[in-house]
Amino acid sequence: MLLVLLAWAAAFWLRFNLDVPHEFRTLALASAPLCVLGYGLGLAATKVYRQVWSYTGLPELRQLTLGIALGALLCTALVLMLRLPGFPRSVVLLHPIISLLLLGAARVAWRTLAERRVSFRAKGRPLLIVGSLADASDALRALKGSHQWQPVGIVSPLASEVGRMIHDIRVLGPVKSLGQVCAATGAQTALVASPPGSEERREALLDTAGVTLLTMPRPDEWLQTEAGAPRRIELEDLLGRNTVQLDVAALAGLFSGQTVLVTGAGGSIGSELCRQIARFGVGRLVCVDVSEFAIYQLEQELRQAHPQMQGLYYTANVRELDRLRAITAAQPPAVVFHAAAYKHVPLMEQLNEIEAVKTNVLGAMNMARVAGECGARKFVLVSTDKAVNPTNVMGASKRLAELAVQGIAALHPRTQYVSVRFGNVLGSSGSVVPLFTAQIARGGPVTVTHPQIVRYFMTIPEAAQLVLQAGLMGQSGQIFVLDMGEPVKIVELARMLIRLSGKTEQEIPIAYVGLRPGEKLYEELLADDETSVPTPHPKLRVAKTSGQPPDIESVLRWVADAGAAPAPAALRAWLHGLVPEYTATR
Repeated sequence: MLLVLLAWAAAFWLRFNLDVPHEFRTLALASAPLCVLGYGLGLAATKVYRQVWSYTGLPELRQLTLGIALGALLCTALVLMLRLPGFPRSVVLLHPIISLLLLGAARVAWRTLAERRVSFRAKGRPLLIVGSLADASDALRALKGSHQWQPVGIVSPLASEVGRMIHDIRVLGPVKSLGQVCAATGAQTALVASPPGSEERREALLDTAGVTLLTMPRPDEWLQTEAGAPRRIELEDLLGRNTVQLDVAALAGLFSGQTVLVTGAGGSIGSELCRQIARFGVGRLVCVDVSEFAIYQLEQELRQAHPQMQGLYYTANVRELDRLRAITAAQPPAVVFHAAAYKHVPLMEQLNEIEAVKTNVLGAMNMARVAGECGARKFVLVSTDKAVNPTNVMGASKRLAELAVQGIAALHPRTQYVSVRFGNVLGSSGSVVPLFTAQIARGGPVTVTHPQIVRYFMTIPEAAQLVLQAGLMGQSGQIFVLDMGEPVKIVELARMLIRLSGKTEQEIPIAYVGLRPGEKLYEELLADDETSVPTPHPKLRVAKTSGQPPDIESVLRWVADAGAAPAPAALRAWLHGLVPEYTATR
């Protein structure tokens, strides 16, 4: 209020060109209580008095502006009501402007002194920010008051931003100069503020050795980190994309209070499906897996995370039709997700071909038939990109499973049958990431099959969420394909993991060992306009396929007659007869 009175005197002073006549000085003193009353009420009504000046920002300044505007209206009303003789009306226009300047300046000065005291008290380790000014601004605000880090510069992917400054931190160069900028500033750590999956993230990692990369925590990690502190960058941050947008209300309606059955529940995708389904208030979750240890681990995790959920955990083999019928008779499911499968291409290509057929084809047929028999509303088959023009037994068996499910769909019109294809999943069992990580831990070399081999990748939660969304949207018989983003060279993936471990390629070499049996150099692009049609969801498309569903009984007879060890050539010929696009590589 002292500053408000000072502004009142300054308004009279400016009104009379810095020389207030005696009679107007008296008028200013006489009207001062009206000013105090009007502005006191205005500032009190907007609760400006509760502000902590050390943390003043734009929200506080907007609140202050509102309080002064309200006070100016009240003060003007009081002056006009009392009809003070000869009162200069321009004063009531000048006064709020001067008040805002004085009260705002006081807060800004106080915050500036508070920040200076913090900076003098503790200097953190030098830190570079990687990203555009817009991205860097968010990161710098999050780092305000940090005793651990001292931002010393920014490297931006936009050439036009070099030389500019934000929060008193200058853009020192482009991302490709990160190594030189680190050497010049003495920084050994860089915070990558660019969004997940951006080119700057990969460039920062691949083009810089000896620099530790950090990133800000994801929204779901924020409460688990100390004051939202930066964390080490991970492979998912480099290859990830924007968060999948789910139709939460519709999924809750599909799962809430219902019984949902998941096969292969102990696997990478199956277990993540169970976690996601549990979030939607499922009434009963039936988890089926052939591995006792995997189903035990899942049981322990879900019991702790969702103690209110009724979970039932079965050890069972999807190749046993009667066992599946017994489970569904005891717990009739409304929705079935079939994720049980053999998926390791080289392992299924030699010595184990019949196992791929029995689990991937027979298992899918068994579960699809049982889902129809028990009256399930939805059946979702988790398939693979390797089912597109397959060159290996695993891919051909998954394509045959898709066709068989379409055939079974015609026999059970009350159940909607949907298949979902996606590519490689980061960190899933059998993927290259755990293999590369183990090889790096042993000191190398990291084995890559071919320098030009590329694959599509997505994270486990992203894949599981899109499977749920496809199951919700799908019409019976449809095959969904997922937008996997841009393909990634496997050798680039290996280099990223080496750098993330803090090593260089001189310390951990990369060795090329040649393509394995049944392996493609390039996976088919699944979600282009030639092979699929769009859906309302931006990351889901419906595949355009032309294959004919097989005769279910003839498939069952062939598998039964083939025995435990059919001739590999005969098995491949049989697969080719049912999946004409299958071309064996051996």
